[in-house]
Amino acid sequence: MPTVETIHSGHRERLKKRFLDEGLEHFSEHQVLELLLFYCIPRKDTNPIAHALLAHFGSLAQIMEASPEELQKIEGMGEGSATFLSLLNAFCRYYMVSRSSNGTVLNTIEQCGAFLMPYFYGRKNETVYLLCLDAKCKVLSCKEVGEGSVNSAAVPIRRIVEMALGANATSAVLAHNHPSGMALPSGEDQLTTKKLANALYAVDIELVDHLVIADEDYVSMRQSGYYHPDNCRLVF
Repeated sequence: MPTVETIHSGHRERLKKRFLDEGLEHFSEHQVLELLLFYCIPRKDTNPIAHALLAHFGSLAQIMEASPEELQKIEGMGEGSATFLSLLNAFCRYYMVSRSSNGTVLNTIEQCGAFLMPYFYGRKNETVYLLCLDAKCKVLSCKEVGEGSVNSAAVPIRRIVEMALGANATSAVLAHNHPSGMALPSGEDQLTTKKLANALYAVDIELVDHLVIADEDYVSMRQSGYYHPDNCRLVF
């Protein structure tokens, strides 16, 4: 009679082979999660753990965005497996960002939006990025300014100006995310954008736009009428 370990081993090999033959398109969420857990929970049935995770968090996306501390509250999840799932989320963002590189030419707001979106993949906290461009709209740098809203003390305007100067930027695009899922710019977002535009103008750098990102979409404050460059003494 086959042992429990043999049964689990056979199931694992069948699921792995199915992935190699078919990909993940026809897998259910719990099967995808079960397959992932094979690689951090050896010699143990990961099916009940996968179901428990989904029952608690609601979806695979929410599991991947959960903190290691939250994941470890589920029976069967240890520090190693919780770290592994958290690493996968960060790895996916790293991979998506790596597909874009410095030297890319961004001639339109739409191109800037597509370039910036991967930087916010899976982020649960509000985060601010500054995209710096040269006179030919070539990417010089795209760096995280900090966590917190654009009007918070954690993201001072002086630091943003110093980053743009350090990159020898001719123009810049500011971007931050709304983890709540609403990309509507707040009144404080608009006020801070105007202050930053004036500060950059003083050192001959144009603030082209400020993008507010939520989920897989974004709002251009300039195109939507929330940011008026002419009112900030800028000429395009």
